[in-house]
Amino acid sequence: MTSGVIVVGAGIAGVACATELVRAGVAVQIRERGRVAGGRMASRRFDGRPADTGAAYLTVDDPDFAEVVRGWRAAGLVREWTDTFVAYGPDGRREVTGPTRWAAPRGLRSLVEELARDLPVSVDRLVMTVRPGPTVDGAGCAAVALCMPGPQAALLLDPELADATRAALEQRWAPTLSAVLRFPNRRWPEFRGAFVNDHPLLGLVCDDGDRRGDGAPVLVAHTTPEFAAGHLAQPSAAGPAVEEAVRDLLGLPEPAELVHVHRWTYARPTAAAGDGTYHLDDDGVGLAGDAFGRPRVQSAWRSGRDLGRALAERVLAVRG
Repeated sequence: MTSGVIVVGAGIAGVACATELVRAGVAVQIRERGRVAGGRMASRRFDGRPADTGAAYLTVDDPDFAEVVRGWRAAGLVREWTDTFVAYGPDGRREVTGPTRWAAPRGLRSLVEELARDLPVSVDRLVMTVRPGPTVDGAGCAAVALCMPGPQAALLLDPELADATRAALEQRWAPTLSAVLRFPNRRWPEFRGAFVNDHPLLGLVCDDGDRRGDGAPVLVAHTTPEFAAGHLAQPSAAGPAVEEAVRDLLGLPEPAELVHVHRWTYARPTAAAGDGTYHLDDDGVGLAGDAFGRPRVQSAWRSGRDLGRALAERVLAVRG
């Protein structure tokens, strides 16, 4: 048995959790089933140019998270994007103001990668089972942090870990499809992001060229949960319908020259899980993510940080 902690999931919650453990002097391993860190702060390159296919932006009102964002800004990784979106609805098009949205010129995934730069992350590392002990795939450890949507965590948990299993299954999530659409030219009316209300297919459309600051003729559309639910088995087949809806919304005369659709089965928590920012039971199994708060990047970071601090306190207390 190792005295260290295994963190499963290298999204921002998992990386924030591991950061706190390392600061406290606790050995940690991060295991990520994907090829790269980032989780739902996902970016994908098309002909060398990144486009955000997961989270659309981040907002900040927590002082501690603001300090993290200041570090990203100093490194040239984020920029203030906009506080004004447009909203499309039954009454037409109108501007709406809100908090400042921050964007990442190299893609939001680059922010997680920066936080994880000095952490021990193993990618392409699929975890199969978490059992009492706790053990992860048969190997003992001091504690486990599952930093992923609850339904995914529940698939790993042995039923004997009743508290963690219950906390995972209580979470409720909605799906979405995100579609990257590259056009020959920028022919749409000026906007940065658009909330699309009362639409059978679209929920959000972002001007990725404006968001990234390079002016590329690229839009990223996020669908409604209801539309996504009918296309989870074959998301690429939804591409033509998404493209048609975006062109109709913005009055675009030309078809897109590239359409890429990404499926997010667990895109957005629909209700806060519990009263705290994380779950940690007596078995040494913790859960973290934006389900423990508002569905925001900031919430996921804070959840992971708080779980990491709680796990460090637990491990160090056992050491005496």
